[in-house]
Amino acid sequence: MVDCKVLLWPGEFWSVDLKSSIIRRKRLDALNILPADLERLKRSLEGYTREERRALFKILRQEFPVHALEVRLGASAEVILEAIDRSSDLTLRGVRGVIAEAAFKEHVVIPLLARGWREEAVTGDSAFDFHLVSGETSVTIQVKMQRQKKQRPMEAREASRRLFPDASGMWVVETQRTRGGKDGDGLDTRPYRFEAFDILAVAMHPSSGDWSTFRYTLGRWLIPSPADSSRIFKYQPVSPLPNEDWTDNLPEAIDWFRDETQTKVIKRRL
Repeated sequence: MVDCKVLLWPGEFWSVDLKSSIIRRKRLDALNILPADLERLKRSLEGYTREERRALFKILRQEFPVHALEVRLGASAEVILEAIDRSSDLTLRGVRGVIAEAAFKEHVVIPLLARGWREEAVTGDSAFDFHLVSGETSVTIQVKMQRQKKQRPMEAREASRRLFPDASGMWVVETQRTRGGKDGDGLDTRPYRFEAFDILAVAMHPSSGDWSTFRYTLGRWLIPSPADSSRIFKYQPVSPLPNEDWTDNLPEAIDWFRDETQTKVIKRRL
């Protein structure tokens, strides 16, 4: 028997036979998981081959799902990821968008909550993804992905040479709803109206390779649609570096939002 004792939680460990996959649960009294305990466990695992550690991992995966979604879908994380990998580019765009929202929550929103901000629930088909409140400040945020084209970051001039002829070195974000439709007046509902959200957050992963990297600007600063000045144009140039229009710091963007005197339009400095 090739035995490996794996500490799982205070007071309990599992004895695993890597050859036969037999798992025996054992109880230890007054045992706590301490950094030193985990370090000893890590060193003990280094004494086994890669194949033995992989076998142990497969056994533990049966007991411990990586995420609750595995239970909801009745499929392992490996199957779910394989399905995503086999999906179309359009589906992958949707997945990246969802990842961007999750990354924004993890890297940006949660740290703000620790500083006294409160996150309000967003329900229904809202035009924004997050609603943050602190004191008298209430701000809504729409999260979008930096646009890609043929698996590379798309440049602003590729989106519209007529509107962005001088946007050399600028990236682009697509700012419209995923699904289209018509309102009561027969107008397209995909473009956002200017009052739809306060701050636009752009996930810059396509160019930075880092899901924690975002650029922020104000919704009221965005370029209007040539067809309807009350609506936001579907493509917006994004600066690769922070400047007067774009910041990489959400609190700074919130300060911009609080300053009601700033009514500039990004297009003026392209």
